[in-house]
Amino acid sequence: MSVARVFSFFISIFYFGISSYAQDMYGNGLINHSDSTWSVKMGLRVQSLFLGEWNFNNNNEFQNSDSKFLIRRARLKFNGFIYNPKLTYKVELGLSNNDMSGGSAHTGNAPRFIYDAMLNWNFYKKFTVSIGQGKLPGNRERIISSGSLQLVDRSLLNGKFNIDRDAGIQLKHNFVLGKQFYVSEQYAFSQGEGRNVTTSNLGGYEHTFRVEVMPFGEMENDDAYVSSDLKRNDKFKLAIAAAYDINDRAVRDRGNMGSYMETNSGYFEATISTLFIDVMAKYKGFSLMAEFVTRSSDKDEVINHLSVPTGQLVKEGYGYNLSSGYLFKNNWEFAGRYTMVNVNDFEESQYTLGVSKYLQGHKLKVQSDISWGETSFNTNKLLYRFQVEWSL
Repeated sequence: MSVARVFSFFISIFYFGISSYAQDMYGNGLINHSDSTWSVKMGLRVQSLFLGEWNFNNNNEFQNSDSKFLIRRARLKFNGFIYNPKLTYKVELGLSNNDMSGGSAHTGNAPRFIYDAMLNWNFYKKFTVSIGQGKLPGNRERIISSGSLQLVDRSLLNGKFNIDRDAGIQLKHNFVLGKQFYVSEQYAFSQGEGRNVTTSNLGGYEHTFRVEVMPFGEMENDDAYVSSDLKRNDKFKLAIAAAYDINDRAVRDRGNMGSYMETNSGYFEATISTLFIDVMAKYKGFSLMAEFVTRSSDKDEVINHLSVPTGQLVKEGYGYNLSSGYLFKNNWEFAGRYTMVNVNDFEESQYTLGVSKYLQGHKLKVQSDISWGETSFNTNKLLYRFQVEWSL
């Protein structure tokens, strides 16, 4: 299907939604319909971004600069249930050039429109099985939607180590110990090569496990995966989680992401393991998130008889990330973040300060942040971002 046809299709749906539901539906989607056998909610989200960068040498002498305006993200989301409320679905499509980029022979040389396409079945009590393509249960910052961040975008840790989305099957379960000690477990079995891949499986498959506990009671409505304490919880809330991902005989340098590790004799394969530990705390407008990650592979062989260790192909290393913010009663929030990552002995650190104004929570907000970055090569960067986000 061509890009023009895709856009025509969604414009037609938009027109139908407006004509059928001509009422104030802010926060409830462009289309929101439900009856006893099915439901659909269609939403639209756009991020308009200005980005400025200034680069400096090891003496902090100015070298060059760059700036640009762009549509960082433009997404259509659909969710609801089919047949009965225990059978739900979620579809998310990316429409900006940035969203669709990354097409290759492995994706059928087509733009990568599809982000999520999941069918979920709550088949027994607290057990739910999901099939399709969606986010893997990795680090918290990645699971948090890009539309629910307290700074303009995610951190360097997420950029270097996250495991993003993949196609496969996921199993979820949760229970409560005593009166309020909430526990959830999740397991994912997936292709291991990332989203929208159409070619046959290369190497092995990917297994992801995540366990999370909330000792002071469940953070309801997925508040553990929303940055900022917009609810201004009057009781202290804490979520602690650990996730472990093993990608058997991966052929990409970051497991299911990054570049394919091609050699003169075919794909190089390495089993890649990634461990995440993270914490989220909220109380009366204050929020804190901390993450730690470490990644390693199982081989240290040379490739094609060249003196290039596996670690120079697989993106191995570690990192940590600490961010915090305080939301005032007038819905202004000030936040800060410190991130350090070390990938194949190349170290980067970044300090970020940001301010946000929430007009309608994360659905309509203005955000700006400024970052100072340092590397082990003694090159520094000043980064400024300004973003307006709106959702329907």
